[in-house]
Amino acid sequence: MSEHKGNTGKVNKVNLESSIDRVIWTSGTGCAGAKAGVEVNTHFVGNNSDIKIEISDKSGKVFETVKSKISSNFFYTQITVPEKAKDELYAEVKLSKHGLNKKSNCMYVYPAVEIKNLKWDKKEARRGDILKLTADVTNVYEGAEAEIQIWEHDSDGAHDLITKFPVVVKNKKIEADWEYEYHEDTDDIPTDDETENGYKNPEYFFRVNIGGVSADSELLKFKDWIELKLEDQDGNPLKDVSYKIKLPDGKTKDGKLDSTGYAKVEDIPPGKFTIEFEDIKGVGSSK
Repeated sequence: MSEHKGNTGKVNKVNLESSIDRVIWTSGTGCAGAKAGVEVNTHFVGNNSDIKIEISDKSGKVFETVKSKISSNFFYTQITVPEKAKDELYAEVKLSKHGLNKKSNCMYVYPAVEIKNLKWDKKEARRGDILKLTADVTNVYEGAEAEIQIWEHDSDGAHDLITKFPVVVKNKKIEADWEYEYHEDTDDIPTDDETENGYKNPEYFFRVNIGGVSADSELLKFKDWIELKLEDQDGNPLKDVSYKIKLPDGKTKDGKLDSTGYAKVEDIPPGKFTIEFEDIKGVGSSK
């Protein structure tokens, strides 16, 4: 607070002292190759004033220089932790117009997290399957928190996030179980006849995130099944009837109903299908 002494009704010019109040990393630790945030708070620094931030390690080597403008006495940016940074990383803010500079607290730097051998325990999933997801992790402390994301794969790169959940690193590994259920209506999957690019069997991958570093697994394919039950108008089973199914990928599958008029056809691509029953009168095709 400043106290005014002098005539009122007169324009008085007051010089307000600018300052850099603090420069901090948003995290006390960072892994090489991961993202790290820097916050800058100032006092009486005008909007659009030039700001320069030099990123250096314990030895004083400058790895990166950020140049931008400050607004509302606040500035935030993200940098990539340099692979060759030694032990500690600092952010030094310079406001040349104001003749000010201030150095941040230390952020301790660890070797880059490595996430390898991401695997499903199966290559194909069926409804209700409990799938085990595993990955090997190095350069991270025991009990570190990670996140698993399940994505439906899209060949155009517009993957759909299905779910995500936390896990912890134990003995340099992560493990989790996930129950598979198809999250949409299989009738909405375009058949081979309905698309110019051919039928696409739904596929999935999981992603592991640890400290800003991520890696993706191999693809998992969804396989479905159908049940057939054929009866006459009186409810009596029609046994030993041959059938032909046109699958959504354009292929066909032949078979025969059992003595109770029943058949279960497994490991087929999901989607719309048609069935033709042979050897009987009055029965056509169905979906």
